Amino acid sequence: MSADQTAISAAATKLQHLRAALNQVLFGQEKLVDSVITGLLSRGHLLLEGLPGLGKTELVKGLARTLRIEARRVQFTPDLLPGDITGNPILQEVEGRRQFVFQRGPIFANLVLADEINRASPKTQSALLEAMQERRVTVMGESHALPDPFFVLATQNPIELEGTYPLPEAQLDRFLFKLEVPRNSVAVLQKIVQNREIGVEPDTAPVMTRDELVALCDLARTIHLPDVVANYIARVVDATHEGEAAKGVKFGASPRAALALAAAARSAALLGGRLNASFEDVEALAAPVLQHRIVLDYTARLGGRTAADVVRDILAAVPRQDKAAPDVFKAAKV
Repeated sequence: MSADQTAISAAATKLQHLRAALNQVLFGQEKLVDSVITGLLSRGHLLLEGLPGLGKTELVKGLARTLRIEARRVQFTPDLLPGDITGNPILQEVEGRRQFVFQRGPIFANLVLADEINRASPKTQSALLEAMQERRVTVMGESHALPDPFFVLATQNPIELEGTYPLPEAQLDRFLFKLEVPRNSVAVLQKIVQNREIGVEPDTAPVMTRDELVALCDLARTIHLPDVVANYIARVVDATHEGEAAKGVKFGASPRAALALAAAARSAALLGGRLNASFEDVEALAAPVLQHRIVLDYTARLGGRTAADVVRDILAAVPRQDKAAPDVFKAAKV
């Protein structure tokens, strides 16, 4: 069922309030804020990469305050164990008998901040795999559902590689976006100096409830995805596997990437107050959706080629309209 313009306009107004509040938490990062909101509307998990002190953690805290949802922070370290995240069974006496009772870990929250996720061992990182995909945790053969909504926002430092463990491709594929947090301009730095103090969190008022956020996520799914846009998404993802633009690519993006790009395009349309997802939405979101899902071979890496370069070349090479598409869609209507 498609959404109507009245519902879309009302939702866009709420989202503008959320955008304004987050822009007061993180100065000069309007594009990043829009990407984070788009990711939340898509019910996706986000990986934030940037230098220390740019406000990644503060942005997550601001989200929890403005959305009035339960948030937990997990500081990932080399000695962190899977049970420290998911929880552990504890031997307790219940009604005169000793039995194991599951004690929930910090992952049982609406918003989980996995701070410096690449500092934990692969075994600990893998504890998030089921939670991120299935929205549940299994301990000793017993499954426990996670709260709704459930988001993981992870951060990592791109320059400190000593003592870190790169995220495996299977886990990277579960992040909807990989977002790079850029450094601030001089004007933004001046604004930060004049309006912030070390150790003092900005005062942010709530702008919506958990139920309102869930309703907006459900509304985003009803945004219309035209056939030509869906076809464009399919051709863009397919181009990560073959063609001149994919030169140097060892492994391209999976079907999950196509689903992620479609969901993100719908959410971007909702944020913009539009009934339909567009080509422009796909092009704007292709890099954050695809760049962490593309694996380059060693020759491309030695040559300085990045996944972002591949995505840019693909968007330049793949036309919006497939030449065969009009005839195919016309035949389908008949």
